[in-house]
Parts: sequence; structure tokens; C-alpha cells
Amino acid sequence: MIRSGKTSLAAALVLAFSLTLPGAGVSQDPGSGPGMFGSNTFAYTPNGFALIGDAEIMQGDNRLRAGRIEAFTNADSAVTRVEATGEVFFVTPTQTLRGDRAVYDLDAGEIVMTGNVIVTQGRNVMTGSRLVYNVRTESARMDGAPTPAGNRVQGVFYPNGTTPPDQAD
Repeated sequence: MIRSGKTSLAAALVLAFSLTLPGAGVSQDPGSGPGMFGSNTFAYTPNGFALIGDAEIMQGDNRLRAGRIEAFTNADSAVTRVEATGEVFFVTPTQTLRGDRAVYDLDAGEIVMTGNVIVTQGRNVMTGSRLVYNVRTESARMDGAPTPAGNRVQGVFYPNGTTPPDQAD
């Protein structure tokens, strides 16, 4: 059985993951539109709920997709933490974030994505092992992934108006 406070959790989750990385210039807030979710299995738990297998939460043009998405609530049924695992994707109209795991702590206003993190915005790409994004300050930090040369953050950025080498005449 789902308590009435749980019915709006999907919308709260999508709002929780509605972020804009620095320099994006476009807000990804989906507004107050309806939220939708889907998965192979839905499990209600004493601490929230879980979407298991092809888990997906959508609102507006934003989508969170993972093998499993869990929402944890407090005694008032308010979402306090969201965890997504198993090839996690957060997709907005202008950006895609990919990692092995994402945890959003609503009290801290912080999203931590770990494991083979890839951030793309248009043709621009940045890779690392851990992304920490504060939704309140819109500050972000990417930690490097292990390479033969040590831990490195790597990226390819194209200034506005330039054509990537593989698309040049």
C-alpha cells in the first residue's frame, strides 16, 4: 500500500535531480509539470520506495535512468536521500551525466556521482571518477580517474563556432 505522501515522491525525485552544471547557461528546472516513473518492479519499503530494473523517472525534458533507484524518506514522508545505481544516466535537453552510482542528499543539497563519470554538453566532454555538484550554489568539482600518469580529469571542449576535426571539410 502506498501512503498519500508517497504519491508525489516521483515528482520530488525528478525535481531533486534537476540540475544545471556551471557554464550551461540554461536552467534545467522542469517546472511543476507532472512526473512519471517506470521500472520492472516497484517496491514500497518502510523507509521509502525502490524502482528496480530499467528504473526511470521523468519530468519535463529531464530523465533519471538507472538499474535501480531508491528514495529514502523521513517520518514525515519527505524525501531525504535518493540513490541510483547500475549505469546511471541523468539527461537534460543540454547535458548528459553518466556514472555507476549517484547519491543526492537533499539536506546538503549535494549530488555525488561516482564511477566512470562522463559529463557531456553538446560536443564538450569531461571525464573523471567522481563528480560533486551542489544544487544551491551551482558549484561542481570533478575528481580524476586513475590513469598510468596518475589521477586525471580529462576533457575536450570546443569553443563556440568551431567544428570538430572529424567534421571539418
